Amino acid sequence: MYNLLVSLAAGLLIALAVRLGGFGWVAAIVPGVLAIAIAYVALNLRAQKRLNAIIEASVAEAQARRFERAIQLAKGALALGPWLFGAKGIASALIGQFLWWKGDTEGALAHLESAPSSQWPARVMLAIARWRKRDLAGMRAVFEEAVKGRSNRKQGLLWCSYAWLLEKEEQHDEAIRVLGRAAGVNPSDEKIKSALQALQNGKKLKIGKLYLEWYNFGVEPPPQVTPPGFRPGKRSLYR
Repeated sequence: MYNLLVSLAAGLLIALAVRLGGFGWVAAIVPGVLAIAIAYVALNLRAQKRLNAIIEASVAEAQARRFERAIQLAKGALALGPWLFGAKGIASALIGQFLWWKGDTEGALAHLESAPSSQWPARVMLAIARWRKRDLAGMRAVFEEAVKGRSNRKQGLLWCSYAWLLEKEEQHDEAIRVLGRAAGVNPSDEKIKSALQALQNGKKLKIGKLYLEWYNFGVEPPPQVTPPGFRPGKRSLYR
C-alpha cells in the first residue's frame, strides 16, 4: 500500500512539474504515469528483495532447529506488510509453520489462519489442526479453498494430505474422488496416480513413501532407519 501511495505521489509531482513548465495537462499525464510505474516497480523490487532475504534466513534457522530465532526473523517480515502486498500473509505462514515444528500447535493456529491459501503447507497444517479438534467440515473447507489455487493444483502432497485425512475418517470413496480430481488436473503426475491406485485397490495410503515432506506435518512419525548390517537380537554388524 505504501509503495503505491509513494509512487502516486511521485507521479503527481512529475506531472505538476511538467505542467508548471508551461505544458498542458495532456502532455503532463504521460511522464506522470511513467513515473508512477517506474517508482512502483522499483519500490516493489526493493521490498521483495528484503522479504526474500528474511525468508531465506528464517528458513535456514528453522532447518537448524533454532526455532525461536527463526520466528523472530519471520516477524521482521510483518513490517513489510504495509509496503508489499502479500508480505504479511507470507510472514504469517512462516511463523505458523515454525511454531508448528517447534511443537506449539496452539500458538501456531492464529498465524496459520492468517496465511493465504497460496501458502499451501500452512493450510495443510491448519486443516490438520481442525481435524484434530474434530472440526471435519472446517478441515474440508480449508482443503477445498487451497486446491482451488492454480499453483496449488500441482501440489500432489496437498491432494494426498486431503485424501489421507478422509481415509482416517473412513470416508474411503470420498478420498478416492479427491485423488481422482487431483489426477484429472495432473495427468502426468505418477505419485498421484500411485496414491489413487493404492486406494482403488483397497490398500493403505502411505504418503511418506511418495513425499518425505509429509513427516513435517507431524501426523505420522518418520520410519526408523535400521543401520546397515544391523540384525535385531544379534550383535550389530557394520559394513
